Amino acid sequence: MLNRFSRREFAKLFGSAAIVPSALPALASVAPATHHTAAPAPQRFPQGFLWGSATASYQVEGAVKEDGRGPSIWDTFSHTPGKTNNGDTGDVADDHYHRYKEDVQLMKALGLKTYRFSVAWPRIFPQGKGTPNSKGLDFYSRLVDELLANNIQPYCTLFHWDLPQALEDKGGWQSRDTSEAFANYAGYVAQHLSDRVKHFMTLNEMRSFVDIGYRDGRHAPGLKLSAGKVNQVRHHAVLAHGLGVQAIRAHARPGTRVGIAENANSCVPVIETPEHIVAAAKAYRETNAGYLTVIMEGRYTDAYLAHAGADAPKFTPEDLKAIGSPLDFVGINIYTPQYVRADDSPAGYALVPMPASFPHMMSSWLHTGPEALYWSPKLASELWGIREIYITENGASSSDVLAPDGHVYDTDRVMYLRSYLTQLHRAVREGVPVKGYFCWSLMDNYEWADGYAYRFGIHYVDFKTQKRTPKLSAHFYREVIARNGLA
Repeated sequence: MLNRFSRREFAKLFGSAAIVPSALPALASVAPATHHTAAPAPQRFPQGFLWGSATASYQVEGAVKEDGRGPSIWDTFSHTPGKTNNGDTGDVADDHYHRYKEDVQLMKALGLKTYRFSVAWPRIFPQGKGTPNSKGLDFYSRLVDELLANNIQPYCTLFHWDLPQALEDKGGWQSRDTSEAFANYAGYVAQHLSDRVKHFMTLNEMRSFVDIGYRDGRHAPGLKLSAGKVNQVRHHAVLAHGLGVQAIRAHARPGTRVGIAENANSCVPVIETPEHIVAAAKAYRETNAGYLTVIMEGRYTDAYLAHAGADAPKFTPEDLKAIGSPLDFVGINIYTPQYVRADDSPAGYALVPMPASFPHMMSSWLHTGPEALYWSPKLASELWGIREIYITENGASSSDVLAPDGHVYDTDRVMYLRSYLTQLHRAVREGVPVKGYFCWSLMDNYEWADGYAYRFGIHYVDFKTQKRTPKLSAHFYREVIARNGLA
């Protein structure tokens, strides 16, 4: 068992300028199993643990031209030939804009305690800023009322990738103005919804929309920028988060809690021995340096800036102060692990590649590594002293088909969820402060550039008729919620 890190040891590992929590828990290896004949304890979660599910506005709402909504970069991108699978768009998606009451009943039938949704920025500010659109806000107000009427707590994400096209036309996330526009939008929504919504997340998966959208060109807006420009986009994203936190605190009702939902690189020790566990902690901090690390520490790591060299982002001390604004909670989206081993390099770790034979779900990128749901929140809480964590996304794609009897027997997704939740229970049992879990996703939806070819929902959606059908995984999840655990 590793001992608790001292401040001196922490500084030696991560640098003297690193943020050192006042009481950093031990990074522990696994103790040998004790042999006994007693029955295993039920895998129950703490009383009050929040079981939820999640969606995103462009993926489910449809109604892209109704009630004053302006176009987003995903409207433009999906309507550009060759950019999405089969030319699929989110024009209709799940028609959630009109069917939200039906969808809330799906949540109620599951026994959900909470629901994470995102607000479409172009519904609120069709031009990205300026005059707000009251009809857009009215939709989310109705949705929140419907959730509360069914005893489901709303958790609101303010940006899940559907940037107003009008802002992209002026530079999008390449422009600092977009960060400031986001803060104004975030403050406005919080001002009008925080009488009923008590938890807000600023941005969802900065790593994804920056790296895939502005570096790789596979997502909206479909750009392939140089390294220096990508680093500046990344900085504007984390700056938007920080300014957004400040705006929410300035305009929301007292008691409103603010966080983020980031897909941190889920570093996992390749073998659970002390040297690999320490390596995984180093890798967690450094491979997330441009996102979660700078948010939690209020500074870029020396290694991040050194690696960027002349391509490092331009920023001010005031920027870093805003980016490091204290959070009430941290949301982590977790799907697949990044295995890490110790080595003798200056970094002290090496990333372990996955062989072609590594098991994965329908999506080729979604390697199944349940222990990510243990190590990611554990390392985050230990590195930065985080006291409240939510798993804001976790789920799996499957080749879902309706059986002749009308059911969907997604045993692979059930296997995935059971395995991951077992590791989450391990974390919670050991004191990792995870307070809730949001299954991705409530229902099949528009899977970005993959269109409708990949299904992540626990409810099957016939996109021609919009009929929703609970899959086997929905029945499994309902049982987990009813038991507040796995056994």
